[in-house]
Amino acid sequence: MKRLSFGVLGCASIARRKMLPALVSHPRVRLAAVASRNADKAERCAAAFGCDAVTGYDRLLERPDIDAVYLPLPAGVRAEWITRALSAGKHVLAEKPLAVSADRARELVALARARGLLLMENFMFLQHSAHRTVRELVAAGRIGEPRAFTATFTIPPLPKDDIRHRPELGGGALLDLGTYTARAAQMFCGPGLVPVGTVLVTDPATGVDVSGAALLAAGEVTAQLSFGMAHAYVCRYGLTGSTGTLTLDRAFTPPPTWQPILRLESQDRTEELRLPADDHFAGTVGAFTFAVLDDGDFTAHDDDVVRQAELLDGIRRTAGSSPTA
Repeated sequence: MKRLSFGVLGCASIARRKMLPALVSHPRVRLAAVASRNADKAERCAAAFGCDAVTGYDRLLERPDIDAVYLPLPAGVRAEWITRALSAGKHVLAEKPLAVSADRARELVALARARGLLLMENFMFLQHSAHRTVRELVAAGRIGEPRAFTATFTIPPLPKDDIRHRPELGGGALLDLGTYTARAAQMFCGPGLVPVGTVLVTDPATGVDVSGAALLAAGEVTAQLSFGMAHAYVCRYGLTGSTGTLTLDRAFTPPPTWQPILRLESQDRTEELRLPADDHFAGTVGAFTFAVLDDGDFTAHDDDVVRQAELLDGIRRTAGSSPTA
């Protein structure tokens, strides 16, 4: 069986807790090495997952036995290392957002296409079977004609030293949380969404946006997004149609054992469907591996990257001068 050899650039929490276990457990993946700038950190992480430890990201990219890299580095430096990985001939699975601007995202996609490599933005929730069920129910007319989409992703206040408070590392609520809601809106409203109105609330002490809201439109369909990192935890989306509504809680970050509850409401009926648990971390690794080893057509992934970055840029531009917290 053909296998994809992976290297990991960085020992971030999301890598250690979620993605490295998913890589190790996939039958078509070989985890070759983990790199860190700190030798001790690389050794500890590699020992936990039975792979080589590498000190320095460039040294890992020089290895000829690595086909692809997973890149969980901070958003502000992500594009630099994606560029280096693609230039070294590696397929790239990187955390979102891939870049902090649409111009930079287009440059990355152009490089990936020129090299014939897969560049995938790691929106893991897209691989969860719950969203496939939602799409099937909408297509079957369970809520009538779609009219509006809403999504909220908010989390409690973060420690003051968290990297999401640092603008030079791509911090802020829009890039960390709003990006999920924008990607989900495109999933259900199509690629033609444009921002109509936006608010970004900036913390004057750090210079990053701590919350925001956006109204998007695609023809007669609207999408309302809310996101923030100074709130109670909320993670849900909903669709309103001409004859009913649909709501999914824990939409973006369900643990592998979570059984989602999908709520359907119409004028005279309410129904709750308990959906099966699913591991979207494993699903992401599977989708990436299939794309490289079996499919070979990376066009759709490239288009997704560019559309997402352009939408985030549009949200930021529409906000204009932001109020302060």
